[in-house]
Amino acid sequence: MIESPDVYFGDKPERCVLVGIVLPSQSRWEAADHLMELEALAQTSDAVVVEHFLQERARPDSAYFIGKGKVEEIADFIEEHDIDLIIFDDELTPAQTRNLERFFEKKVIDRAALILDIFAKHAQTNEAKVQVELAQLNYLLPRLTRQWQHLSRQVGGIGTKGPGETQLETDRRLVRERIARLRKKLQRIARQKQTQRQQRESYFRAALIGYTNAGKSTILRSLTEADVLVQDQLFATLDTTVKRFDLGSTQSILLSDTVGFIRKLPHHLVASFRTTLSETLEADLLLHVVDASHPHFEDHIRVVNQILEELKVADKMTILVFNKVDRLENPQLMEQLKESFPQAVFISATKGIGFTTLKKQLRHAAESQYELRELVLDATKGAAEHLLYPLATVLNKSYEEETIHLSLKYPIENRDKIIKIEKTYGLIK
Repeated sequence: MIESPDVYFGDKPERCVLVGIVLPSQSRWEAADHLMELEALAQTSDAVVVEHFLQERARPDSAYFIGKGKVEEIADFIEEHDIDLIIFDDELTPAQTRNLERFFEKKVIDRAALILDIFAKHAQTNEAKVQVELAQLNYLLPRLTRQWQHLSRQVGGIGTKGPGETQLETDRRLVRERIARLRKKLQRIARQKQTQRQQRESYFRAALIGYTNAGKSTILRSLTEADVLVQDQLFATLDTTVKRFDLGSTQSILLSDTVGFIRKLPHHLVASFRTTLSETLEADLLLHVVDASHPHFEDHIRVVNQILEELKVADKMTILVFNKVDRLENPQLMEQLKESFPQAVFISATKGIGFTTLKKQLRHAAESQYELRELVLDATKGAAEHLLYPLATVLNKSYEEETIHLSLKYPIENRDKIIKIEKTYGLIK
């Protein structure tokens, strides 16, 4: 993995300021809330946030993103308060980053770079590391020009191509080659995961999705008693965890937890993490977890739905799960939520509140997707069992002289194929 921006100078955490703009389509409180979230991201990277700066603008400035006057104001502040790092809430162009770093004479990054830094720190498995590096390189590629700015002022003309340009092109080629290798590696990982998923096709699959830090991992641990990492921190979970969960009788499901979503999630990150998100793409049911105690939970729901649309899974069967209801101090807020979202489930994963209702909803969803069937096959017509294995789970099997008795569980979409096999090889009762 390539090196991520380090937020330490030795043992000293970086002191930073956060910068955002208020566009005509936004309210000032909305932009301020975005900066509060950016502060949480910075703290996750162990930076110390000293100040926020907001500027109302009709559009971002092409040279500095913010106005020249605001740039000068921030420059005075960072000199006076010993600031090491300036973080912008929106993605900067390479030219804007270069101009700002020249003016401030300090390191300048944007939200995308900060999120990539957090992902790089939290990546544990080989798959996550490959995905993060791929996203980092895709982010870095258009920004390579400023890495060699000191070598770029060469005399032009035939036979006078300077070493700076040569180095830059070499660098770009190496990055592109590395990106190609990483994509092939992810394709191999995806094929391996597809094989694993095929082995689990007889199970009903539910995926926990939601805004980062909504409590998905806590829900997974509470339902399945799985030993998974639970932290009150943004992006604590990057890798998909899949656990079996028994709902009683013969009904079992597979429950998966994966990376959380966030506003302005870098496109390269979504693209790189499609392998991890494949559990979401192929799940039978999505459990959309929402932090009910967050003052802007409706915005979080909107962001998650937008990303689901980008992933082309917005039409999947979904249960809205409001978590952390124990943190709602005003009882009227719960009543308002129930009135606004009558189909939702309300729980507290840490307190165990509402889990009976959640399990009931999960059982109903699973039963609506699968059927149970008793088959009696004529053994003299040939071995038909092997035709059933890709289509159904055999719950019970017994033999008589010329018959085979099978108890099957299968997805409803396989019903016609099961009936065709039954008509061909069976003794229909």
